[in-house]
Amino acid sequence: MPGPRPAGALIYASDLDRLSTFYQSVLGMTVRVRDADHHVIENADAQLIIHAIPAHIAATFTISAPPEPREDAAIKLFFTVASLSETEGVVERFGGLMLGQTYDVGDMVVRNGCDVEGNIFHLRGLAR
Repeated sequence: MPGPRPAGALIYASDLDRLSTFYQSVLGMTVRVRDADHHVIENADAQLIIHAIPAHIAATFTISAPPEPREDAAIKLFFTVASLSETEGVVERFGGLMLGQTYDVGDMVVRNGCDVEGNIFHLRGLAR
């Protein structure tokens, strides 16, 4: 088994399985480690640790469907994908949302989205 990736993030999840499946599907990640409280998922570029929020805390809030974007977060993750347009469809098939418009930025096209729990992310693809 390969070692840890040089970069990554930890994301807290109300629904561990659902959030893990979302990122696996959107980013082509595979499960490296899975237990009752964590999923460590990765691709060639990065590793995400999806960490379950304790049940007594998760019970104090509701995640809506579709998710309500959490626009007041201090950090926005970004991911580079092979095809922005194809990835947008996967985001929506797995319960996330694409937000705003697509921008051409040099040799990339970029767009914001949110995952199934409302966490905002930024997707970057090769220019059209």
